Amino acid sequence: MSDPRFLQIHFLAPYAAALLNRDDAGLAKRIPYGGSLRTRVSSQCLKRHWRLADDPHAMSAIDGADAAYRSREIVERKVFGDWTNGVDKEIIKEIEDAILKVVYGDKGTDKSSRQTLLLGEVEVAYLAEAARALVTEAAGDKDAAKSLAADWLKTHKANLKALSEGAKLPGGLTGALFGRMVTSDPRANIDAALHVAHAFTVHAEEAESDYFIAADDLARDEDTGADTIQETELTSGLFYGYVVADLPGLLRNLGGDTTLAGEVLHNLIYLIAEVSPGAKLGSTAPYSRASFLLLEAGDRQPRSLAEAFRNPCVPETGRAVAALSDHLGALDEAYATGEERRVMTLANSEVPGAERGTLAELAEFAKGLSVRLAGEDAA
Repeated sequence: MSDPRFLQIHFLAPYAAALLNRDDAGLAKRIPYGGSLRTRVSSQCLKRHWRLADDPHAMSAIDGADAAYRSREIVERKVFGDWTNGVDKEIIKEIEDAILKVVYGDKGTDKSSRQTLLLGEVEVAYLAEAARALVTEAAGDKDAAKSLAADWLKTHKANLKALSEGAKLPGGLTGALFGRMVTSDPRANIDAALHVAHAFTVHAEEAESDYFIAADDLARDEDTGADTIQETELTSGLFYGYVVADLPGLLRNLGGDTTLAGEVLHNLIYLIAEVSPGAKLGSTAPYSRASFLLLEAGDRQPRSLAEAFRNPCVPETGRAVAALSDHLGALDEAYATGEERRVMTLANSEVPGAERGTLAELAEFAKGLSVRLAGEDAA
């Protein structure tokens, strides 16, 4: 087969009595599919937990993985900091306002009008260096600070991209993986190399309203002892999730660094299998691991296997794997796209064309794809 352009990752993960992802009303997120409501975990929720995981396979633990910050307050909190102690506040304000307009646009001085923007460490460092230089050049003169800030704004306005020109990871590793949209300067946009679908239960939703109280330990005998009475929703389910890695896109976003790309793919497999999304940690302990993980490497357009669960499936890993395998077999017969497959499963079901292995073996398989892709580019 041709060297792969895409790595597709399919997983099944079970959870019981949890509230993994809530909507604005505090209820579990849902999606109708195949005539039945399913419990859902949003892609935003999944990505946030994978990128911020405190884990031996965390993205931040990879050598060369520059940090990034997603905030409306990057300038105040990261560009300006303790180094401004003792500097006239009016001088700082003139320079800070200019930098805010460069980063967030003409209305950047108004926090409520700012986009929640992702900036990489290299961009933050550039801005901090520029701010220090302007403060130093102003030499305590407020009028000079105003003039310098205005000149700097003219040369940098609508050119956020220039702040990181030539940097390997302008938006940090987070930007390289999940992309970045900058409304104030579209040239600074980064196309996502990882495409993440919303996970949903392979069966109809299983939910219950949980009544609970907060007891008053010092209540008198005649009191109920119930200081707070509330309800929350708990759900159970076997979730199907789907992720696609655009391998050329990933390599491009990482500045052609095949070693870094390999480490990213290796750790990503572990994070998808082992890191659980979820709130209410103290009261539901929503920790689980994937009971099924399928990797597919190929050069054709990716396709989800969600259709395997359009008809609700029995919420059991073996039955879900069988349904997925049946659908995959039908696709193979119709399209013959010839993906190279590796599978880790706790069920005994066979998956068409898939070589069985451990999580570690699947992670090593993913890691090796970047080297194969780099060899193709070199040729």
